This record gives sequence, structure tokens and C-alpha cells, in this order.
Amino acid sequence: MTLLVRRSELALPACNDHMFAKALSCGADLVFLDLEDATPESLKESAREKAITALTEMDWGRTVPAIRINGLDTKWCHDDIIEVVTRAREKLHTIVVPKACTARDVWWVDLLLTQLEDKLGLTRRIRLEVLIEEVEGLANAEEIAVASDRIDAIIFGVGDFSLSQGARVDTNFEPLGDYPGDFWHYARNKTLVAARIAGVLAIDAPYPDYGNVEGYERDAHRASLLGYTGKWAIHPAQVPIANRVYSPTAAEIALAQRNIAAYREAEANGRGAVGVDGVLVDAAHIKMAQATLARAAAIDPDLLRGDTVSAGR
Repeated sequence: MTLLVRRSELALPACNDHMFAKALSCGADLVFLDLEDATPESLKESAREKAITALTEMDWGRTVPAIRINGLDTKWCHDDIIEVVTRAREKLHTIVVPKACTARDVWWVDLLLTQLEDKLGLTRRIRLEVLIEEVEGLANAEEIAVASDRIDAIIFGVGDFSLSQGARVDTNFEPLGDYPGDFWHYARNKTLVAARIAGVLAIDAPYPDYGNVEGYERDAHRASLLGYTGKWAIHPAQVPIANRVYSPTAAEIALAQRNIAAYREAEANGRGAVGVDGVLVDAAHIKMAQATLARAAAIDPDLLRGDTVSAGR
């Protein structure tokens, strides 16, 4: 089965149609037209129309087309799903579900989509990505992550989570004072563990200070070390950084290939674990190496031949 690639997920206000063309050409793995937080209440319905037009009339190329619906507790959510799915049909690939607090929230969206797909005769099931951005959602993250087989990814949403937790942070969600280590480590790690239990991707939070490219890369790298497979972007300039950070490096690919070759040679000679460059390599290391190579192949097979140009797209 082909691995999903979601290194970069670009948020785009659905009301700002003058931004659509640039967003779809910046190389993001997924772009979601945001009907929720990035769209003012007075523009909710007109933004929905713009999103439908973009989904049905624009060339999305290799970018996955998605929307973020309004929260389940709002008056716009139901129509977001009904209208966009009915009119965009298979042109819509993914729905991002905000502020999931319980598994039942995901179940409701799944059930409504099932009814729509049957009614409309759709041939492909619409996928879901689910945001953990409330303290209740974090407490129930494991149940949320396994609530539907439509789910492709669990996302840590630091913005609303800051509010839900009552954290004293700035507009970049950094603590307003000295704090040892990663301020959001617990929430990040619990969200990641929930995603891994469900066997889905884990996507890291946005970084609002889009002019600080070094800060975005640092944030992305830290999350990638934990095991996150991608990160939100709120500006096209952040996309190539995420694509690079969440792609295996040439050194990682070379080491994986070297470890597998050495292990297979040892296996053929009747041995198990083997030393490579003075480091033990056993079956666990081979699984890690295979995962690295599978991810590289899913991003671009040329990466396995030493061509890393595409990792930045």
C-alpha cells in the first residue's frame, strides 16, 4: 500500500480567493480551504461558495484538495458538509474536522458523509483529518483517533489548545516567560501517540510567525524527531521548509540502504545481528531502515537514487 505523504499542509482562508492560485502552485502536499477560524462570521456563506468554485474549477495538480469545516457546535457546520460534498463531489478529497472533543464528534461527520456518498453515488470515500485542540480532545485523543476508518491524520492544534488550557502565551503560542524545554511537549506527544495507535499520520501545529523561517524550521525539526510526519503552514514560504524537514535526508537514506545490505549479507552467511560502522544492526534496525526507504519512495523514488531536489517541493 502506498504511504500517504503530508509533509506540508497549507491553510488558506476560503474567503481570500485572490490567494488561491499561488497557494495551489507552492508545492504543498495538501491545501485546505479554511471555512472556520480564518473566515469571519459575516463571510462564512460566501467563502463556502468560493471554496466550491476552487474545488471544481481550479487545477490542483498533485496537491490534495481539502476544506476545514466550521465546528460541530456552529450553525454553519452542517451546510459546510452538505453543500460542499453535494456540489464538489469527488473533487473534494479531505475534510479537516476542528475541535474534536470525543469520538462521537468524528462519528457524526463519518455518518453524515456515508449518507451523502450513498445518496450521491460517489465512487470514492471522502477522507478525514481531525484536530486535537481542546483539553477534552487531548484527554480523549486515543478514542478520537480510532473513531473512523476515514481518518488519515491527527493534527495538534496549538492555537485553540492554548486558550482551552489557559496558557499564558504570545501570538506565536510561545510562553510569556522562561520555561524549560518544549512548552507543548506533553500535548504534542500524546497527540502523536494517539495517531500511532490508530496507524495514521501525525501533523504538527502551525507557526504563526511566518517571517521567522529559522523558528519555523526549528519547530518542525523538533516535531519530526518525535515522529511527526508533517506540519501545518500558514504561508507558502513555509511549505518548502516543511517538505524538506519531513523528507528523509540523503544521509538517512544511505544509512538505511547500507544497514539493510549488511544485514542481508550476514543473514545469507547464517548470522543475525551485524556491526555497521561500529554500531550494532539487528532486526529492529532493519524495520527502521525499511520505514525510511518506504517514506522516501512515497515522496519521490528519485530520492532513493540520490536525487534530493524534489524533497523541497
